Amino acid sequence: MSAKPVEPENPEHPRPIASEGVAPELQWLDDGVPRATAFDDTYFSRAGGLEETRHVFLGGNGLPERFSGRSHFAIAEFGFGTGLNFLTTLNAVRTELAPPHLSFLSFELYPFSKEQLERALAAFPQLSAEASELVGQWAPTPGWNVLRFKAATLILAVGDARQLIGEAHRQEGLSDGIDAWFLDGFSPAKNPQLWELDLLQSAFELTNETGTLATYTSAGWVRRNLQAAGFTVQKQKGFAGKREMVVGWRNPVGTV
Repeated sequence: MSAKPVEPENPEHPRPIASEGVAPELQWLDDGVPRATAFDDTYFSRAGGLEETRHVFLGGNGLPERFSGRSHFAIAEFGFGTGLNFLTTLNAVRTELAPPHLSFLSFELYPFSKEQLERALAAFPQLSAEASELVGQWAPTPGWNVLRFKAATLILAVGDARQLIGEAHRQEGLSDGIDAWFLDGFSPAKNPQLWELDLLQSAFELTNETGTLATYTSAGWVRRNLQAAGFTVQKQKGFAGKREMVVGWRNPVGTV
């Protein structure tokens, strides 16, 4: 599908202050939430990061229900950040009686240092076992990194998602396409690159026929870009004080 890119309503955004692959400069807020100085945005909701991930990304993609009866499930996201989405999903997979193997693809331009990661994840004692496993393996380098967990493989792409996404289909466990997208870049107004039409079209092409997406943002230009990329989208109730979020499908609801 060809379409003209839809420009963000507010294209202004801060210039990154770190080199690609270098740990971000963080401000730690009073409640322990890390804030990215370069993007003037927090890495997870101050109203409850774990609860937001479960509501928006798991619930918005029909998880964990869709894990049932599957031997393998592939999820992708733009922006690894603290790893909260991955760890929450890993925890959910491990509660299944017959869990699928999870392949989790995540793109990250500025990966945390091990010390930053450990400090951020201390906010989620419910995920302490999974967090300890992640921190123990954490040594990201530019390019493709593979971390292995019981019931999961994390494929971490360190660099610009727009440059790396073309190689994603060749990575371990991703040849059958993506089952669910967690669209979790910083606020679209502050980091519009992760919401550009070209990148979302690449995401659509990676998505298998029954694939879905969920995102916390309901910005009009983001919805239009998702639709121009080929997805069918609709609004749903957002998390906490946010009125709306967006979910979507590669195929219109009910056609698969």
